[in-house]
Amino acid sequence: MIGTGTARRTGRIAGLGGGLVGWLVFVEFTSGVLQGYYVPLLTDVARHLGIHDADVNWLEAAQLMLSAIAVPVLAKLGDLYGHRRMLLTSAAVVAAATVVLATAQDFGVFLVAWAVQGAYAAWLPLQVALIHSRSRGRADAAASTRRATGLIVAALQAGAIVGALGGGQVGAALAGQFWLVLLLPGLLVVGVCVVVLTRVPESTDRRDGDVDVTGVALLSVVLLVITGGLTFVRINGASEPWPWLVTALGVLLVVPFVRYELRREDPLVDFRVLRSPSMWPVQLTAGLFGVSVLGAQGPLSTYARTDPAVYGYGLGLSTSEVSIVIGGYVVSMLAGASQFSRVSQATTPRVTLIGAATLTGLGYLLLVPLHDTLPQVLGAMVVAGLGSGALVAALPAAAAAAAPAGRTGVATGLTNTTKVLGGSFASAVFAVALAAGAPAAADGSEGTAGSLSGYVTVWVVCGATAWLAALSLVFVPRLAFSDRPEAVGVREVA
Repeated sequence: MIGTGTARRTGRIAGLGGGLVGWLVFVEFTSGVLQGYYVPLLTDVARHLGIHDADVNWLEAAQLMLSAIAVPVLAKLGDLYGHRRMLLTSAAVVAAATVVLATAQDFGVFLVAWAVQGAYAAWLPLQVALIHSRSRGRADAAASTRRATGLIVAALQAGAIVGALGGGQVGAALAGQFWLVLLLPGLLVVGVCVVVLTRVPESTDRRDGDVDVTGVALLSVVLLVITGGLTFVRINGASEPWPWLVTALGVLLVVPFVRYELRREDPLVDFRVLRSPSMWPVQLTAGLFGVSVLGAQGPLSTYARTDPAVYGYGLGLSTSEVSIVIGGYVVSMLAGASQFSRVSQATTPRVTLIGAATLTGLGYLLLVPLHDTLPQVLGAMVVAGLGSGALVAALPAAAAAAAPAGRTGVATGLTNTTKVLGGSFASAVFAVALAAGAPAAADGSEGTAGSLSGYVTVWVVCGATAWLAALSLVFVPRLAFSDRPEAVGVREVA
């Protein structure tokens, strides 16, 4: 009986758009490979480029910053001209960036290619918009979107597992040909281009309007000033006041950006959507969640590689062994993503979101006292991964359920925008924290490891922001994101 029920649910999902979800599973699997593949290699990337371990976070910060700009633009273009078209365009851009990444010989070129590769962040919201477009009009539209989103997010996590395990093994086997190690994921991205071009149907929802070019420019300035200020903090030291003033200026520039967007009839980021009691806690949660799910990946990898015999902390793992930690974390994310729809059905989507955020915070806070051995770190990351996987799947589906017709791309894209904004800011802050008090090697030479106090700061910030997200979700209406008739009113956006 259980198997029959599962088969029926899978059949209903696969039936959306004539097998649309089946092809999107491959797309999101590839996205997962890209997200997991490079993580065990980050220390090798640092040695390849001749940079400090803490500087790896600037790669993540740059990629997340570009993603924060690209996601709302591509989501808006999807609402205007077709989500499939934008999915194909972004896949082609990612394929080209992967090739440049493999051939780059200096940090500047590598940084640009790494940042541009982050366009894959737009794939999930574009796919959720495609799914929601196909399910709109059905009596169980929100539930169908949740089930299908859970399936493609499960594929994402499966891809991340394959990527993390494969990246570590390939990096160890082809250590002498690092360019080839960096290039291999590009083959899957080319496959994504072919699948989207030949097998994915276009969405039917369209909106009139144009791209808010001024909004793009303002958002870019805000992110560049904030990240630039934090870069100066890293270079000049945390004791210098002027880099912090530059960072504060970037934060203040958010105010005119929001005011400009609110005056526009067709803005890049529709902040009016946030007025809904079902929407603003979701977007706040996405931003706070980005701190851990995006900002903490680099520190996790470099901590696992840090040699305790030299620095007195770390796990001292090899490239291939790091993939065990990353793989365990992503396996737990897969479990969380695959079960969130079932748990939501048994309780409510709101309760599921609160529980997922609570688990994420607990996992990271467990690392503060428990970080000396591989079982301790792995156990804490499994707890965090269960909650993180559920959040990755639940947030875009919740946003789509709360969005009005023709605005699903913007709403789901906004979850990714706020998530990458949180991750970008966290990556830059974490780079400063890890560099502060970084120790020398045991022989007195300059060390390459981040400081232990910096790692503890990372874990505390990740845990605290996740629990703050859980608190914000308490204010969501009880039946938000549900297909129950009495929940219709809470999905209307002011």
